[in-house]
Amino acid sequence: MTVRDIRLFGDPVLRSVCEPVGDATPAVEALVADLLDTVQVPGRAGVAANQIGVALRAFAYDVDGRIGYLLDPELVEVRGEPVEFDEGCLSVPDLVFPTKRWPWACSRGRQLDGSVVEVVGEGVLAEALQHEQDHLDGRLYLSRLERDVRREAMAEVRRAPWFR
Repeated sequence: MTVRDIRLFGDPVLRSVCEPVGDATPAVEALVADLLDTVQVPGRAGVAANQIGVALRAFAYDVDGRIGYLLDPELVEVRGEPVEFDEGCLSVPDLVFPTKRWPWACSRGRQLDGSVVEVVGEGVLAEALQHEQDHLDGRLYLSRLERDVRREAMAEVRRAPWFR
């Protein structure tokens, strides 16, 4: 089992738009294995490749017993009126802020064998699909916060013991 370290706010890889994965290679297979091992640590709902230092478009999820991954994912549909979730992020540890997300989401991506799959979720899974897609686009959830909440969040980040 290879649980990889999570990159923290301030690491440039988190602000980078990730590159397509392309063909499955032994390196991509190892990345998927690491993502799956890393996401299964208790308390985690999703991990994007750039959160473990790899700027490729891949993420893994673990929500309510549903564990999986997507390569080169795209968020293909969202539904409902955006609602506030108490959202956190492994790259911004120990901080949770109200973040608006759609309550239903569908992501489409590939598996290692090349097959195309869709992951559909409501609630926490929908939130995770949107959150991880943002990571792959170089965006942290803090940028989605309402202006006053974002100001408070950034002040808390600067006070956090992990912030450099």
